[in-house]
Amino acid sequence: MAPAYKLTYFDGRGLAETSRFLMKYGGIDFEDCRIKREEWPQWKPKFPFGQVPVLEHKGKVVGQSIAIARYLAKQVKLVGNDDWENLEIDAIVDTINDLRMKHAAWFYEPDEAKKKVIIENIKKDTLPYYLPRLEEIVKKNKGFLAVGRLTWADFYWATVSQVFDVVNGIDTLANYPELKAARERVNSLPAIKKWIEVRPKTDF
Repeated sequence: MAPAYKLTYFDGRGLAETSRFLMKYGGIDFEDCRIKREEWPQWKPKFPFGQVPVLEHKGKVVGQSIAIARYLAKQVKLVGNDDWENLEIDAIVDTINDLRMKHAAWFYEPDEAKKKVIIENIKKDTLPYYLPRLEEIVKKNKGFLAVGRLTWADFYWATVSQVFDVVNGIDTLANYPELKAARERVNSLPAIKKWIEVRPKTDF
């Protein structure tokens, strides 16, 4: 019997890995469909707004990575207990996404000299602005990104923050033990640890 869910993305971790983590954590069987970059032009017209990741379920197709992750988090009980807790979780996820977008500019910049400037600005301005604030938030929340317990915000942090090290070429969290521990807490969950061991090896 085919899995109830199909997650389609490029052959990498990227914007789909949070959803993969959530489904692995919750024991949700899914088809992990990976598109080669050279095949993208023929796939692109098939999806809403020509973007991935997309989640398919019972004939329905939905895009937007954060919306997909939020839906899956509800399925695996990693959301808030009330609307205010969900607001706190959403706010921290959006903040982490703001930080991610600063790094994403590096991916889309073809000019090597401009890439170098982007990295310099991230190290000089962006990281010193965001990371101390996020570190304090984790301390306040007893080692978690929101509401004092494990939520999908921690999964989002664990998957997104790995990219920072790759882009910056440094251990981005070397001076932020709370943030590093929050990431490792997710990566050490049995189902996630197993997934990390067997998932396809990719740069991003």
